[in-house]
Amino acid sequence: MDTAEELVAALRAGEVTSVELTEQAIARIERDDQAINAICVPDFDRARDAAHAADQARARGEDRPLLGVPVTVKESYDVVGLPTTWGVPQYRDYLPAEDAVQVSRLKAAGAVILGKTNVPLGLQDIQTFNEIYGTTNNPWDHSRTSGGSSGGSAAALASGFGALSIGSDLAGSLRTPAHFCGVYAHKPTLGLAANRGMAPPPGPALPIDSDLAVVGPMARSARDLTLLLDVMAGPDPLRLGLTYQLPPARHERLEDFRVLVVEDHPLIPTGSAVRAAVNRVADALAAGGARVERHSPLLPDLAESGTLYTQLLISGAVARFPTESLGQLRAGLEEDDQSLHATRLRAMEFSHRDWLQANARRELHRHGWRQFFAEFDVVVCPITPTPAFPHDHTPNPMERHLDIDGVEYPYFDQLVWAGLATMPGLPATAIPAGRSPEGLPVGVQLIGPMYEDRTPLRLAELLEL
Repeated sequence: MDTAEELVAALRAGEVTSVELTEQAIARIERDDQAINAICVPDFDRARDAAHAADQARARGEDRPLLGVPVTVKESYDVVGLPTTWGVPQYRDYLPAEDAVQVSRLKAAGAVILGKTNVPLGLQDIQTFNEIYGTTNNPWDHSRTSGGSSGGSAAALASGFGALSIGSDLAGSLRTPAHFCGVYAHKPTLGLAANRGMAPPPGPALPIDSDLAVVGPMARSARDLTLLLDVMAGPDPLRLGLTYQLPPARHERLEDFRVLVVEDHPLIPTGSAVRAAVNRVADALAAGGARVERHSPLLPDLAESGTLYTQLLISGAVARFPTESLGQLRAGLEEDDQSLHATRLRAMEFSHRDWLQANARRELHRHGWRQFFAEFDVVVCPITPTPAFPHDHTPNPMERHLDIDGVEYPYFDQLVWAGLATMPGLPATAIPAGRSPEGLPVGVQLIGPMYEDRTPLRLAELLEL
């Protein structure tokens, strides 16, 4: 399966047409997607028209970054003419009035949109299933999840259904599916890419920056991530102007990178398959001449980071819940219980004052990260503690558990690794890092300094070689 970069080169050289690439992608979807269920809203007729238009544009001498390249879009993005449901049954017929900013940018770059990829209900799960479109399976093992919430996009890429996809990330929703499916993803610095038109229906598409949440690229190669990020990056023109100028990567050569490798978290164990993947990357870095460290007093406290992320995540997620139902959730909770489960329950009742106090602690963490990145360039660490886990559709996700090497842990505890970058708003690149003994893909994340997205992306490229 060719990368987007390779397809662009072939299109420019006249070796293939967009119509041919689009027909190949559609044929593959029609042949294979019944078993995967990644493409929940196909848009093949308009894709064929767009491909034909791309070929005509190229014949006129036009050239744009993605001209004629077939791509997919996460279902949660508004696309005129297609429903935006977020997997919520009552919105199955909701049609947005305009394209999301990122869909407009894809079209302006010349991309051919094949359709939309599946998501979990409300984008609030580490798996991808909903009543409208059903379950998306992991392409490597259909009994397991593709991850969430960008699980449809990751499964589509792993299956060859388009060269690129766009997703979103609040709790690892770009990185976890990439890790589970063996593809690449990049969670940009908070605020780097405009997210208007990636909001729950049926509200209007407003230029509002959501706390913690970002939109970002997914691909089958590290270089493709950079290609797509350059299309996506930039503020919403309704609010902040037209462009950002990202600084270049700190280094171009592997031997110049200073890397901290972290494989253990105080709040949850790291499974053996993921630990092995982290160490494979560490060995590759060391073999390439990078400075690799295993410990640093500059690293912000991981336990506090995990707790703080949980508070910010959950208090935001339940902001619209009826308050009368929350007290029941905390019934029987011991005062001295400091587990992540207890933290989640308490965060459901956060006041604005509580949130402001948590936000102040976040700023202290950001300050700590600035000091850390004066001495290091990238952190290498897990994305979740395990490879893709078996489908688990237990209605109340609070009652689900994650098996880590034979021991069960609360389902949502696995989010603390994703939160390490999300809570302070740092960029993080998910890269494949081999396979588990069962043959499942395993990935790791490369966390970089704020607004220096090209630094972890460049390291990802160097590790890919």
